Amino acid sequence: MNNTIINELTQTGPNLGGRRGFLMKLGLATVGTAALATTTRPAVAAQAGKSKVTETDLAVLNFALNLEYLEAEYYLNATTGMGLEGAVIDVDGPDGEKAGKVIIKDKPQVKFSTNAFEDYANEIALDEGRHVAFLREAITAFGGKPVARPVINLRKSFRDLGSLIGVNDFDPFENEITFLLGAFIFEDVGVTAYKGASPLITNKTILEAAAGILGVEAYHAGIVRTLLYAQGKDIRGLVAKISKVRQSLDNTKRDKDQPLRRGGSSNLVPTDHNSIVFSRTTRQVLNIVYGGIDAKKGLFFPKGLNGAIA
Repeated sequence: MNNTIINELTQTGPNLGGRRGFLMKLGLATVGTAALATTTRPAVAAQAGKSKVTETDLAVLNFALNLEYLEAEYYLNATTGMGLEGAVIDVDGPDGEKAGKVIIKDKPQVKFSTNAFEDYANEIALDEGRHVAFLREAITAFGGKPVARPVINLRKSFRDLGSLIGVNDFDPFENEITFLLGAFIFEDVGVTAYKGASPLITNKTILEAAAGILGVEAYHAGIVRTLLYAQGKDIRGLVAKISKVRQSLDNTKRDKDQPLRRGGSSNLVPTDHNSIVFSRTTRQVLNIVYGGIDAKKGLFFPKGLNGAIA
């Protein structure tokens, strides 16, 4: 068990409940007053002071929460052998709704051979666990109800994907390289998902926070792509096959999903011709995590996502 990660995630700060407490944590309010005029970001503070959110804002946050549940469970299990419950992060839904189970191999903690790889994995696991806690707090603070963790499959899903790329019984928890390949499946999708959802968000406080998470996911994706690139031609070939599968599920003609080499050169940062990261609609993201075009459930989420966008 990786006690460092568990200790980090179970540390609690001041009890700052509710919308005001949430804004204080973002630096958009002071302890002594609910007025936001003294903050260093007046435009954002003014919007936060109004604290208006739409049903769409909350639906997008819950959509993101579903995806963060998936990433957090993957990374925490790989680094600690336990999931979100082991980190004492709530995963249940409103009104006593219980979380779905996580289907995963016994003893999934990866035995890393390279200290640096393990350090990277630990840091990403911390980030993803904190994203879950943050999104749940944000949804609650703005008057919504965070959805319960849906059923997540981290076993058959990878075996099915492995068969598509020519790897029998693919197990992302087998070693540090298979772990990186599993991480690659998630990270690029997370970046394009946050980018694609940004026009749907009307509350500027929420939008700023989502932009911050997008930036973190992009850092993660860059780390994973760089490490995989360094593994040589054979691994880059597997990455290209994963990319091709995702592109087919994206169901558009635009080349949004890109391998690690293009035109004879490295391609560590997948972008359009303006060097702007791609966007995916919620439907395109669902196609990928469900493993089928217009599917309602499947692959990583065998019973579908929870919430309005599913």
